[in-house]
Amino acid sequence: MEKITSRKNAYIRHLRMLAADAAYRREKGEYLCDGYKLLGEALSCGASVASVLWKEREQALPGLEDAAQYAAPADLFDFASPMKNSPGPLFAVRIRGCGKPGAMRNAIVLENVQDPGNVGTVLRTANAFGIDTVILTGDCADPYHPKTVRATMGAIFRQKIIRMELPYVKGLLDEMGLPLYGAALDPAAKDIRSLDLRHTAVAIGSEGRGLSLELLDVCRDKLLIPMQQESESLNAAVAAAVCMWEMSR
Repeated sequence: MEKITSRKNAYIRHLRMLAADAAYRREKGEYLCDGYKLLGEALSCGASVASVLWKEREQALPGLEDAAQYAAPADLFDFASPMKNSPGPLFAVRIRGCGKPGAMRNAIVLENVQDPGNVGTVLRTANAFGIDTVILTGDCADPYHPKTVRATMGAIFRQKIIRMELPYVKGLLDEMGLPLYGAALDPAAKDIRSLDLRHTAVAIGSEGRGLSLELLDVCRDKLLIPMQQESESLNAAVAAAVCMWEMSR
């Protein structure tokens, strides 16, 4: 195991770039995670761990035999970590290839949801409720941003994620036989409780703007989550959770 002592070390620079730059993550095909619990989740799910940085002293865990492993003193580890006061370890996981999607029983579509915590929470909730696929379109937060990964609480290693341009979303859902519903604050929208959402896809937009007209135009119908009149809207992740609960009932 290599012991690192310099901030100029190539591996330290690699970790910092994985934490900071989505384009770099895509180029290298890796994303950054932290903590023993998340590392245990990654190994139990069969995720491909590329490398590990241990804090202060080297460790040994079964399942890491093929991963490059390093150790660094606490101050250097903290320099490399995007998380304040992380106990470690930091580790890089290889991004799974998308390939051609298999059959889908249901899907949740996120459009322009920019907060990494919200996207991570949706991924976690989708995995909990058995939603086959989360489709990200428009200006969504990177699912492999460290804050997104942390919010998934390990679901990132299990949940199927597809990022695609909006014009292709409807075609994919039609191919899978999934009608698309859009969550919208619209007087003409149907009460979510009146709909059978099994074997469907539901689209959730940003809290500020909701779904784009382009996406609403390809929806079979609009749905509404009933709220008190004085309530303006729900948090995007909360709205998605309500929809996914109905989809899984």
